[in-house]
Amino acid sequence: MISRICGKVRQKSSDSVLLDVGGLCYEVFIPQTIMNSINNDENKAETLELVTYHYHQIEPSKSMPVLVGFLNEIEKEFFERFITVSGIGPKAALKALSKPISEIARAIDEEDYSLLKSLPGIGMQRAKEIVAKLQGKVGKFALIQDSCAKASKDKGSSEDAKSEALQILLKLQYNTKEANDMIDRVLKRKPGLETTEEILNEVYRQKTSQI
Repeated sequence: MISRICGKVRQKSSDSVLLDVGGLCYEVFIPQTIMNSINNDENKAETLELVTYHYHQIEPSKSMPVLVGFLNEIEKEFFERFITVSGIGPKAALKALSKPISEIARAIDEEDYSLLKSLPGIGMQRAKEIVAKLQGKVGKFALIQDSCAKASKDKGSSEDAKSEALQILLKLQYNTKEANDMIDRVLKRKPGLETTEEILNEVYRQKTSQI
């Protein structure tokens, strides 16, 4: 399984890049929202490193390996959750993720069917299925500002979870005081939270309730 790839950009299209890795060229498909980030990067380089989701696209006459690329683990994690919805496979998710992941996550949590229906290939029935499957489980993705990192889902002590939640919020471009204040507020309100993901989801819920 190819989980990460780094190479020289040989060619770029609207939905994929061709990376030269030691003389071998790999085509990596990229969701539109991720491609927008790549295209808008002020520090564009000749080389590109991507976290990848690797799967086989099976057709009647062939089975073809496919790579889907992301800039970091948390983007990939959202993609992996998105494809758990019935009827949404990797190919459909690749097409659907045309808006920032934070906006899609907020739409899921807030039952914003209008935004979800605006995603390519997503109709009203599919939007309802997305909300039914993922609502209450994607709060941390709605906290994304710019760069981000994957949150651990492993249970541990509350202090470990608090520390990891802080590090993730810092990587999501919140300053230390702001991040600590948000975490302290949710733990004061719900001291029984045990995992990093539970803390981040509650941070998101409390943050949106103040808007």
